[in-house]
Amino acid sequence: MHRWWGEGEPFARATVVATWHSSPLPPGTSMLVGPDGAAIGSVSGGCVEGAVYELAQEVTDSGSPVLERYGVSDDDAFAVGLTCGGIIDVFVERIDPEGFPELGEVATAVAAGEPVAEVICVAVDGSDPEGRLGRRLVVRPEGTSGSLGSGRLDAAVAQDARALLAGGRTETLRYGYDGTRMDEELTLFVSVHATPPRMLVFGAVDFAAAMARIGGYLGYHVTVCDARPVFATARRFPEAHEVVTDWPHRYLRTEAEAGRIDERTVVCVLTHDPKFDVPLLEVALRLPLAYVGAMGSRRTHDDRLRRLRATGLGEESLARLASPIGLDLGARTPEETAVSIAAEIIADRWGASGTRLTSLSGSIHSQQSMRPAAGG
Repeated sequence: MHRWWGEGEPFARATVVATWHSSPLPPGTSMLVGPDGAAIGSVSGGCVEGAVYELAQEVTDSGSPVLERYGVSDDDAFAVGLTCGGIIDVFVERIDPEGFPELGEVATAVAAGEPVAEVICVAVDGSDPEGRLGRRLVVRPEGTSGSLGSGRLDAAVAQDARALLAGGRTETLRYGYDGTRMDEELTLFVSVHATPPRMLVFGAVDFAAAMARIGGYLGYHVTVCDARPVFATARRFPEAHEVVTDWPHRYLRTEAEAGRIDERTVVCVLTHDPKFDVPLLEVALRLPLAYVGAMGSRRTHDDRLRRLRATGLGEESLARLASPIGLDLGARTPEETAVSIAAEIIADRWGASGTRLTSLSGSIHSQQSMRPAAGG
């Protein structure tokens, strides 16, 4: 996008802004159709790309954005519909330096790993004499650029967009023309480019190396921490983003106090040593983390719970602990164990059961699971 934009040639971007049922890709997924006709990305994994491609070329020529719905209810569903049974709303717009002067700012923030949100008006109820459709506001933790049409609307949207930035969530919001949240004339899509969520792996063991590998694959920024400098080395964990030598509970508390972890952060405790585990888990279970899991046998787990109760942790906090860590996959090797832990993290994140799909009925995606991924 940035290269085409810098060359000054208009092109089209098609973005999934809403999904229902078994849609293949989440909101925020985009496809670009370049000035040379090249297509990059996907909005449905192949089901409706041909139709979207043609629409994108029309929008590039006309300059008028379009919100289009694709689903099995279409008369020509077999030709351009979603054979999986899902429904998606796709917003198609022309991108050029005049219409999107803030793109350079967004691209710079994304490249630097800094959080930024792009808010686009994708639908207007009734007529649109003020030309709100397609307007955008770029929101960062401090400051905004662009405008959706009024100062009051921009201020209200910026406040909500920053909350989504903090949680790494891409969502669709509705407002009145003057920014009131009770009215719904305007549909705004908030596309969040958040910093990657963090995975903190405690214990410099072989299982940690496998977790660093799969954590990075899932889009986490992975830190391996251990108090023993002879084991906590970058050479032993080349696929971790950071390797830290520190007492685990002290490191976690320091990161929390510095605001470097949030509700998307997952913690994997792989040391199964009480002198490390108990102080660490006491800190972790008092924080609003996405997931806290600890390795060990059931006997170790029972002893761990006894020690944690002695620190004053209540049953509600203890119920958040995934221990023994991972799903029942019959894992034996570090790599298999890492898959088991990653599967539990994913299931926990989306509120899924981890049960085989062949034993379930109905949609394979719950309505809750239609939310975008934590990374945005």
